[in-house]
Amino acid sequence: MNSFLPRIEISLSQIRENTQILSKLYKNKGTSLMGVTKAVLGEPSIAKAMIQGGVEFIADSRLENILRMKNSGIAVPFVLLRTPLSQAESIVHNVDISLNTEIKTLKELSCHAKRRHKIHKVIIMVELGDLREGILPHDLSQFFEQALLLSNLEIIGIGCNLACYGGIKPDDKKMQELSAQVGLLETRFHIDLKIVSGGNSANYEWFKSSQNIGRINNLRVGESILLGCETVGRKAIPGLHLSAFQLIAEVIESKKKPSLPFGEIGQDAFGNVPGFQDRGDHQRVIIALGRQDVQVSQLKSNNKLRMIGSSSDHIILDGGDHNLEIGDEVRFSLGYSGLLTTMTSPFVLKQFTDSDAHVAA
Repeated sequence: MNSFLPRIEISLSQIRENTQILSKLYKNKGTSLMGVTKAVLGEPSIAKAMIQGGVEFIADSRLENILRMKNSGIAVPFVLLRTPLSQAESIVHNVDISLNTEIKTLKELSCHAKRRHKIHKVIIMVELGDLREGILPHDLSQFFEQALLLSNLEIIGIGCNLACYGGIKPDDKKMQELSAQVGLLETRFHIDLKIVSGGNSANYEWFKSSQNIGRINNLRVGESILLGCETVGRKAIPGLHLSAFQLIAEVIESKKKPSLPFGEIGQDAFGNVPGFQDRGDHQRVIIALGRQDVQVSQLKSNNKLRMIGSSSDHIILDGGDHNLEIGDEVRFSLGYSGLLTTMTSPFVLKQFTDSDAHVAA
């Protein structure tokens, strides 16, 4: 038994193969990929697997993650998905391309780029209904008028984000609207928008079904590569690995107990007043994993163990007929937010299962 628990086992070969399949699919229609590493804390080995699989850019929302990958020797163009004004100087110094929606931020980027005698590349994000980041289409021309006056910046494209905050699906109508904006802006301002980034892993179904993808020539893909699914309905993508990440925890208690707590019920550790169903006495198993390590609702037991509840440091499972004993390992697959929280937790060992990979603390 491996003594490092809890741990997340990572197959770089499966991540690389997923990337290869998706890169081939999208490139058949002239679409490049940005491999998004924000869910894996900018883990350099995973970024390298994505690059080996065919992504042309690495994109992340955290400057710290990009610095981690650059310091490991990764030299592809880096894209920052979130651009805080306070980090403008470091962004210009360390990032090739940033996604932007605010003139004030662009002015600051321009100022620092001028001081460094650099040209910083930007993609302007358009709001198409999901209501996260983006400039409303009727404000785009005015925004470009101001942005194009700034020195040491090059606007290389536009993009949009869907199916993240508002759950709005990418479809032909949305993608045609983005393509139309490209034509209007290029004609009015006599510019060439080289990158039209139409979205993320949620664009898979649209891309597969669309006869004409218009001007869309780039997607920012993370979850599809990492977990093998699209993100509108979380359906598996044919041919992709679904278990590149496996979370393993240790059984630290296994006892037969009542299913109903006894005594006067008040708030639990998180301020909720819990309710319970009487299932009689049953085998209850506790594993050394909790909400501080993972978004518990995103765990999928490989042995179909029913989850009863959780606290900061413990998850309680219905042991059923599995005869789990102290020290046994319990294995889980993960949803996206489960992967995100687990990879961020310092208490979960990151272990690569490929023979040529290292173990991350």
